[in-house]
Amino acid sequence: MSAGGNVLLHMATMQPERVKAMVLVSATPYFPAQARPIMRQYRDSLPEQQWEILRRRHPGGDAQIQALLASTQAFADSYDDLSFTPPHLSTIRARTLIVQGDRDPLYPVDLSVEMAKAIPLSSLWIVPNSGHGPVIGERWPEFLKTALGFLRE
Repeated sequence: MSAGGNVLLHMATMQPERVKAMVLVSATPYFPAQARPIMRQYRDSLPEQQWEILRRRHPGGDAQIQALLASTQAFADSYDDLSFTPPHLSTIRARTLIVQGDRDPLYPVDLSVEMAKAIPLSSLWIVPNSGHGPVIGERWPEFLKTALGFLRE
């Protein structure tokens, strides 16, 4: 999901023989202008409740969390790490399910449509009334069923 999906894009283009199928949730071929201010402010705008969630997920504690958040902030000013053009995406050979919320404040649906058009063996699932991470929460069971079905094909 999100940055993890972006990592999968790198893997699928750099070592295509290692990726047979993938599910990209809230991933992007590049960081659009609307995402960059959000990325710059993300670390400083996290509520305490989110910090507690992150602490449960990261055994390295606050130092590890701060390092991850600093990398998110640094990506706001990076224009070369994530720059997948349609011709580059077209080299992906993995079956790909692209999942996108129709109200994602970071990555507009247009970017997912662009990826789906460029990746030869792709399918696109636009999740209505959803933002970034559209499968978290009540849609999780539906996502699991859909993703597992896709990966088992």
